[in-house]
Amino acid sequence: MTTTATTAVEPLEWLSQILAEATRFGASDVHFRARNHPVLRIDGALRALDQVPRLTAERVAEIGVALMDARQLALFERDNQVDLSRGFKGIGRVRANIFRQRGTVALVLRVIHSVVPPLASLGLPEIVAKLSHLERGLVLVTGSSGSGKTTTLAALVNEINGQQTKHVLTIEDPIEFLFAEQKSLITQREIGIDAPSFYEAMRAALREDPDVILLGEMRDTETIETALKAAETGHFVLATAHAPAAPEAVNRLITAFPAEAQSAVRVKVAQNLRAVVSQRLLPRADGQGRAVACEVLTISGLARELIQDPARIKDLPELLKRGSISEGMLAFDVCLLALVKAKRITPAVALQYASSPTDLRLKIEGF
Repeated sequence: MTTTATTAVEPLEWLSQILAEATRFGASDVHFRARNHPVLRIDGALRALDQVPRLTAERVAEIGVALMDARQLALFERDNQVDLSRGFKGIGRVRANIFRQRGTVALVLRVIHSVVPPLASLGLPEIVAKLSHLERGLVLVTGSSGSGKTTTLAALVNEINGQQTKHVLTIEDPIEFLFAEQKSLITQREIGIDAPSFYEAMRAALREDPDVILLGEMRDTETIETALKAAETGHFVLATAHAPAAPEAVNRLITAFPAEAQSAVRVKVAQNLRAVVSQRLLPRADGQGRAVACEVLTISGLARELIQDPARIKDLPELLKRGSISEGMLAFDVCLLALVKAKRITPAVALQYASSPTDLRLKIEGF
């Protein structure tokens, strides 16, 4: 790409050039900050675009202002940070966080593919695809930032969209993937534009005749409680949560509430949670991108008993470890072993991320 001085090009035109370069490299995120080259995150690692001149504080601020509309600019001036999404011709949509650091404006942009990938193309186990056929209940997709949670949820929604006649309502901050309606009616609401908060949008959702609700994030107890109520009243709710493992996600749902409320919440979670998918993206053996590794905890009768008993919920990891795919369980190390056998990841990578490295090493070696 050209290394022409950035000030000679309009901010959004210049940004489009950088995003095109990021897309060419397969970057997931792009960082902009004063006195630095733009930095790409490629397959989990950071890489500076050294051929692009370092950015001045003024130039980064110009880019940020160009991305924001009047409402977003007012929010930024009030809070010193704002989230938004925007489409770029020939590139697709990006999710941006604009914030201040050390007194200057900085940006991080997440590149979003314009087309929702088919569920089968993500390399997820068949057990995950089957979740799209649930009629009611709550399904959580968990993992760290950048682990592909949003893509998995979008692919599940599109699976429903292509096969079932449903009303799908999404509540997001901001909207990332744009769905083209197929068999389903799809309503997409963005926090800050279409609704004031996740809680208010979720509460209103119960009056908007949805069959499926995609909740971008469960940020507070009111939203969690409303999501559980939606699941309880016959809706299928898909949501994300930040947790390192599936059993931990269940515990975090409950402990988000005050101690005096947790007993009632345990019952609601046990009755309405259907499954938790926890995923990570790992370096592929061929060096071409990353492979998804995940564990799946399906809420069986025994799992419900463990969730309702504060003294026994700690046994969920062992239940997951002992469970089989036919029971709806997939332990993380079992998934790692399958990826090694398929030569999608190396044994070294599998052992690096394993829950029980010693046990996995023995299985890899055939014991």
